[in-house]
Amino acid sequence: MSDLQASQKVMKHYLSALLTDDVVETPIQEAKKQQLNELLAPVSAPVSAPVKAPVIAKPAVVAPVVAPVVKAPVAAPVAPVIEQVKVAAPVVKAAAPVVKEYRKGRFQALFFTVAGLKVALPLKALGGIHKIMPINSLPGQPEWLKGVMLYREQKINVVDTALWVMPEKYDQGLAEKLNYQYVIMLGNSHWGLACDTLVNTIALEQDEVKWRETEGKRPWLAGLIKEHMCALLDVDALIALLAKGMNSQH
Repeated sequence: MSDLQASQKVMKHYLSALLTDDVVETPIQEAKKQQLNELLAPVSAPVSAPVKAPVIAKPAVVAPVVAPVVKAPVAAPVAPVIEQVKVAAPVVKAAAPVVKEYRKGRFQALFFTVAGLKVALPLKALGGIHKIMPINSLPGQPEWLKGVMLYREQKINVVDTALWVMPEKYDQGLAEKLNYQYVIMLGNSHWGLACDTLVNTIALEQDEVKWRETEGKRPWLAGLIKEHMCALLDVDALIALLAKGMNSQH
């Protein structure tokens, strides 16, 4: 088996693993707290008063007995009870996800290769194809950004596609196999992917793609084309990551 065939076999296994996300474990519920016991207040017994001998008093003038004036107890002012009216929070409906055009039946996809790895993108998301020209490197930029290529007064940010897609597999041996010939433009943006060769354009049915149905890691990956064992790019998500200076591991 040649080095190129071995490299392609490794890339196929690598692509198959891209659609798998990590499983997040659920948090452990807290234990219930114990209830407090009620306290019993002690009750003291009444103390009887001492008995005194009767005292014989001398007769005296008896004053008229006036009944004491008993004032009615004044009730404490009662604060008015104000009912708290709970205002229901407005229900905000989540915006319906935008269904991309290539998720509606049969669609065309452009296939190209990068270091022996076959990659595809929906033809409707293709902004153009240019022959690679001299590239001016820029200081202080991500390593995967090769630099800026000028094409008819248009400045194109050229991405080292192999380094962006698989930074953990990029080494000196892989770099030596690269032979970038074209720049694949992404939509209407100024971003372009460097590639080695253009393969062809193929019409695909929906069931020919193992679509990525849940959000999570690798939003740039729309799915895996089963028969060709190659990645189908989500161009909008890819442009957003590139604009933020992020690579494929986010």
